[in-house]
Amino acid sequence: MIFVTGGTGLVGSHLLYELVSAGQKVKALKRETSNLKQVQKTFSYYSEKPQEQFGQIEWVDGDILDYFALEKILEGVTEIYHCAAIVSFRSGERKNMISNNVEGTANLVNAAIENGVERICHVSSIAGLGRLQNGDLVTEETNWIPSKKVSGYSESKFFSENEIWRGMEEGLDAVILNPSIILGPAKWDAGSARLFKTVWDGMPFYTRGVTGFVDVKDVIQAMLRLMDAKNFENCKNQRYILNADNISYREFFSQIADTLEKPRPKYFTSDNFLSVVWRAATFWGWLTRKPSMITRESVSNSNDVNKFDGTKITKKLDFQYTPIAESIKQTASFLKKDFSPKN
Repeated sequence: MIFVTGGTGLVGSHLLYELVSAGQKVKALKRETSNLKQVQKTFSYYSEKPQEQFGQIEWVDGDILDYFALEKILEGVTEIYHCAAIVSFRSGERKNMISNNVEGTANLVNAAIENGVERICHVSSIAGLGRLQNGDLVTEETNWIPSKKVSGYSESKFFSENEIWRGMEEGLDAVILNPSIILGPAKWDAGSARLFKTVWDGMPFYTRGVTGFVDVKDVIQAMLRLMDAKNFENCKNQRYILNADNISYREFFSQIADTLEKPRPKYFTSDNFLSVVWRAATFWGWLTRKPSMITRESVSNSNDVNKFDGTKITKKLDFQYTPIAESIKQTASFLKKDFSPKN
């Protein structure tokens, strides 16, 4: 039996589709209040029988912070894919996010060890890695260093990873994945999918920053191949950056705009201007009592050049990435379909 956390998210929903398509027995954790419509929608993107395949998932209500319930849920589980994490760049949610992500991972590790789970795949992020200011490639060996510019999300991913490493010391076999920005169809007002919706609605501004991108299907294939019994022994107890390419935000948004047949962004946004924007957005959010999507953490690295080396897995497994231009076209095609007049 395979157990999946975070099954309602971009990575988790795509993973569930691949697992049930392969005939695997899958148990997925959700909250009682979880909305499963997006998972069903994800299945509909790829399947001719989405409801039938969706029905093959055994959903269990629970909370990753409830250790004793988690220990019970993991009885009979042989593999875990840990995709769950709160993602927020709002200062007011920082403490709760770090506590939830780290404590939840610690509980999962402890319950896995208690139940003799054979292997676990932990989906972390490049946010859990260090940065090199001179634009050199960040690798799996680049150390995370705390600083004022480090986001709460980054801190939560770093310390969550530490719980996985701690589990390895206690006998748990695991692999850690550090994907860059993951591209794929999801809820269009959340995560990386929101970047596509922003361009669809019209975005005239760009920054000069550079970062890494990877297709969600590549992330899923990396997870499945690393966890495959014939590869796992040679790949276990290591981390792997998943990154297809490093491109500028300007080029990224321009490619999206071209695919969606929308205007390219044409106005450069400096750090000083961004500082004004996030403060204004915060003030407006305070007036309207609606938290702003634009925060200091969400824009603080917009003009930074951060490059990531995703070649370790290509050398280990002869793994090939989907070109980012193709990922953008595929993701944009789903958005166009969802937002066409007939829909």
